[in-house]
Amino acid sequence: MDMIDIADAAELLPRLVDRAAAGAEIVIGQAGRPVARLVPLAKRAAPRPLGLYAGQVEVGPDFDDPLPEGFAG
Repeated sequence: MDMIDIADAAELLPRLVDRAAAGAEIVIGQAGRPVARLVPLAKRAAPRPLGLYAGQVEVGPDFDDPLPEGFAG
């Protein structure tokens, strides 16, 4: 786990993101104290199946009607 100062992180962000995407964990510090962590996103184990909520969700016939006057503020 590497710690890098926030001022340096701003300049090196593209490289830090590449390192995190490759699996590295980077800690960003300010005044010598850790304040944030840059980590890779977790990958989904399996794609979501299509039709997961088939038959459970209903779209009303007025779905795309205009909103009532004053509704959107």
